Amino acid sequence: MRKWGENDIPDLSGKRVLITGAASGIGFEAARALARRDAEILAVDRNEQLGRTIADRIRTSKADAKLEFRMLDLSRLQAVKDFAASLAAEGRPIDILVNNAGIQPISERRTSGDGFELTFAIGHLGHFTLTGLLLPLLNAAPAPRVVTVSSLVHGQGRFNWNDLQIERGYRAQRAYNQTKLANLLFAREFQRRIDQAGSNIKSIAVHPGVAQTSIGANRKQLGKFRLADHFISSILSVVMPYLGQPASAGALPTLYGATAPDAEGGGFYGPGGFGGMKGAPAPATIKPSGQDMAAAGKLWGITEELTGVRFQL
Repeated sequence: MRKWGENDIPDLSGKRVLITGAASGIGFEAARALARRDAEILAVDRNEQLGRTIADRIRTSKADAKLEFRMLDLSRLQAVKDFAASLAAEGRPIDILVNNAGIQPISERRTSGDGFELTFAIGHLGHFTLTGLLLPLLNAAPAPRVVTVSSLVHGQGRFNWNDLQIERGYRAQRAYNQTKLANLLFAREFQRRIDQAGSNIKSIAVHPGVAQTSIGANRKQLGKFRLADHFISSILSVVMPYLGQPASAGALPTLYGATAPDAEGGGFYGPGGFGGMKGAPAPATIKPSGQDMAAAGKLWGITEELTGVRFQL
């Protein structure tokens, strides 16, 4: 596979792209690169203060960038439903949906306003709800794509079906791993259902490798740090500059999944370098837990019950 970069993104004039978690990191870099190729960007983030600066930051390199910011807290399911309803009322097709938002949790277990473990609520339940309710707008586009950002750590993810909200034995990394596995299984099960229904949507999963983003620093907004949280933040601040690649490089698999003609529905893409940590986009290894389609189907059914959303394909 030839090395693929930003310059390989095709012209996106007339395409409308919605990106969650667009105020910083991978989401911001994806918005910048897609706007550079004339896509119309709907940048979504829960950080309204930072979100309001997205357009100005992108227009420093592309003065005529087409970009609108809208605030959304994915942890609140009713807010997601209201947001999707407002877009549906506008009736404009969405060509590309990038499910990117997520958090790196802290040692103290936190819950959403709906009572769900916060990492899972934002990364999985919120994106499932948003995708399901935006299906009419995706189906109205000629060649729609849904790109969901997972992680290398999906292989360490496990589901305790009797304790999906991790009320017992909570650990921050366990919550993160579970959510990233859920992201991958969602994308794969979504494609299976797309194929079964004969829809032309492509559902693609990606991971950024090891990327230097603000997800670690943003942990400080989640609550009071314990000793373990300070330790993890110190590790991230030391390790990431050496092992990680810039966020702009970490965004390349997302951009590949969103725009490359060769990106396949049901595919999983990440950096092609050593260990999948760095490098140009390439097909990524799906660990055994990510290949468990029985678990994917079970997770889908449980998620329907938790969110009240059923995909009308």
